[in-house]
Amino acid sequence: MKRIYLLALCAMMSLLGCVAVAQVSDAMRKLNTSVFAVKELYVDTVNEEKMVEDMIRNMLKDLDPHSSYTTAEETKDLNEPLEGNFSGIGIQFNINNDTLIIVQIIAGGPSERVGMQAGDRIIAVNDSVIAGVGLKTSDVRKLLRGPEGSKVDVTVMRRGKSKPIDFRITREQIPIYSIDASYMADDKTGYIRVSRFAATTHDELIEAMKKLKKQGMQQLILDLQDNSGGYLMSAIYMANEFLERGQLIVYTEGSKSPRNEAVAQAEGMFRDSKLVVLIDEGSASSSEIVAGALQDWDRAVLVGRRTFGKGLVQRPIPFSDGSMIRLTVSRYYTPAGRCIQKPYDKGGDEYYKDIYERYTHGELMHADSIHFADSLQYQTLVTGRTIYGGGGIMPDVFVPLDTTLYTDYHRDIVAKGTLTQYAMKYIDENRKRLEKRYKKVEDYVREFEVDDKMMQQLKAMGDADSVEYNADEAAKSHDMIARQLKALIARDLFDMTAYFIVMNPVDPLYLKGLEIINDDKRYYELLWR
Repeated sequence: MKRIYLLALCAMMSLLGCVAVAQVSDAMRKLNTSVFAVKELYVDTVNEEKMVEDMIRNMLKDLDPHSSYTTAEETKDLNEPLEGNFSGIGIQFNINNDTLIIVQIIAGGPSERVGMQAGDRIIAVNDSVIAGVGLKTSDVRKLLRGPEGSKVDVTVMRRGKSKPIDFRITREQIPIYSIDASYMADDKTGYIRVSRFAATTHDELIEAMKKLKKQGMQQLILDLQDNSGGYLMSAIYMANEFLERGQLIVYTEGSKSPRNEAVAQAEGMFRDSKLVVLIDEGSASSSEIVAGALQDWDRAVLVGRRTFGKGLVQRPIPFSDGSMIRLTVSRYYTPAGRCIQKPYDKGGDEYYKDIYERYTHGELMHADSIHFADSLQYQTLVTGRTIYGGGGIMPDVFVPLDTTLYTDYHRDIVAKGTLTQYAMKYIDENRKRLEKRYKKVEDYVREFEVDDKMMQQLKAMGDADSVEYNADEAAKSHDMIARQLKALIARDLFDMTAYFIVMNPVDPLYLKGLEIINDDKRYYELLWR
């Protein structure tokens, strides 16, 4: 992989060198003169920083949908989930009716060591009252996060205690995980769900696969649904684990960027076993690199719906104040030569409405509504199957979007946060009982049921939140609402893996993937058709 880094570094140095020695064009002189004139001659005072930022944003907006400018704060917020860690106190929290409730304490983190508990309500941070003052999640994060080694004073109220409890916590690096879930779907099938491609994704993947192999994993379902991408190198490292040495993973190329290839450098630890990859319209960028490479090499069966279609590579250009331009410099191509970038010639608004258009035109429900031009046909590199480029990765097995259980009532009770708030309230009131009864997630999944009393309490909370109740719609969505509620309680009682253990048995993509991977005849027919 060093080859990739060296080529990228050389290209960047070359680019900066060319900019430094280039003569100023008439157009650039016109721009500089305009900025100078406004700054020095305009009748009123001008915010020079805002003027320049607006100019940069407008300039990039007309290039393509993914070239962008971010302020220093925006850049930090965007990069943090991809860096794999941040400096904080190690809690997960939700804000319910202006009350900050700790949902989970990160094991081994600074909050656990001082004795904070799930269910505690934080009422003050560094003597500043935060309960009942309308703080947003972003405001709370700014208060709780800070430089590693710094201290923060936190006051909490705890159920059963009449007086507040004060804690002094030393901030430290807290991991951000990109693998949401990993568990054995059956005796021989492992399941791994990846939510983003971050700096730690490859290490997390290796750890998860080793753990599952010890539990008997012989085949794997890799879930990339709604994974919008992240670091290109993390996608390359992931694909490397499933391919043979020397197989091309992806290449990038642009009018000012020469072809740059990423090739599998080592024999992957899972290169010989059956593999199913789940994708949908929310899978983009790095997800499409992995899915495209595995499909091109006939290495995996792709199950789901056509992916988003982002095939543009952005190069970060940082400024001294911490702000940054992300400039599209090339396109990426799958090993068979497919550019999966969808068209963006109608502008950014139409570009991002594409998913809605797919829904209204029936593509998400019917595979035969998707039409590719013959010019977009390609062949896989081992068996010569026909595949398509020019707008996302089309799966080998199409699974329609299931809308039968979803209603306006279900949508509103989720969108207004009522379902999540009720789950928080329920576990807050019953945590000790639940923890005593359900020692293992398997016991919870098997035994816990959402009863009629809970559903009536949820309805009452919905009424208070102005969720319009519809008896027919509530009956139609009953099973899905109950399952989601059970999954949310499982997440807060155990972890995110527990959430997917509860939800996956009604996920059509998961069920189809499990069916195919356990049917040798069907699996290999799909790869050799």
